[in-house]
Amino acid sequence: MNDKMIDIEEAVRLVKSGDMLAPGGVTLYRRPMAFVKALLRRYQLTGEPKNLTLMAFTAGLESDVLIGSGMITKVRSCYFGLEIFGLAPMFTYQSNHGKIEILEETEASLSFGLRAALSGISFMPGRGWIGTDLPRLRPDVKTIIDPYNGEELMAFPAIKPDVAVIHALSADFEGNALIGKNQGIDRELSGTTKTVIITAEEIVPSLDEADVIAPWVDYVVHTPQGARPTSCYPLYGLDGEAILEYSEKVNDPQSWEHFVNHWLSE
Repeated sequence: MNDKMIDIEEAVRLVKSGDMLAPGGVTLYRRPMAFVKALLRRYQLTGEPKNLTLMAFTAGLESDVLIGSGMITKVRSCYFGLEIFGLAPMFTYQSNHGKIEILEETEASLSFGLRAALSGISFMPGRGWIGTDLPRLRPDVKTIIDPYNGEELMAFPAIKPDVAVIHALSADFEGNALIGKNQGIDRELSGTTKTVIITAEEIVPSLDEADVIAPWVDYVVHTPQGARPTSCYPLYGLDGEAILEYSEKVNDPQSWEHFVNHWLSE
């Protein structure tokens, strides 16, 4: 048996300055909050990692907390917010003050980019963005001509994150993991990312079925309650009061620091 278990302090040291970090989960569901807290503690102690690119199909609380820390300098996402709880306050603040670079993305560009990486090719063609102004905002995304029918298509470049952190309901020692039915792009992340870390509510000797398979997983971390205050259905629900408190009390770097330091000390 290939035992991939490590502790969370070891796991956060796998994120290096300049990396593209991809947190798994969807909006306010199954986000790797325990990992984010541990990464914040490391950054406060050492100043590392820094200059990270955040890549999230839907960025939520976990991403806003990272933005507030100053670790993130570039964002790639097609949604950034706290759903019914409002705007993501630190993303709003930092973007309005020009503190982060926002790489314009849509569902199409992220999906096709990950599909290209899964296929082992440098780009994936698609009709998304044709006839829009998005290509002017992303000159790195080129067009090609279909050699069979002469149609102009967008050539979305492959997206290959450096580290993905996926929170699971359960995992075994080898890295097989169950993540539930609301999977987002976690399976795609596991197949495209250089280093895949599973944080899991429960560690079991073996799984009869898996949503994320062991060959694509590098490390496993046991993190009970590791998604709180986001939800981890069906194990526990969303802590709406905690997220509402964050959205109401945080609006700039000073309020973020006060709130998060109290949060980390609990």
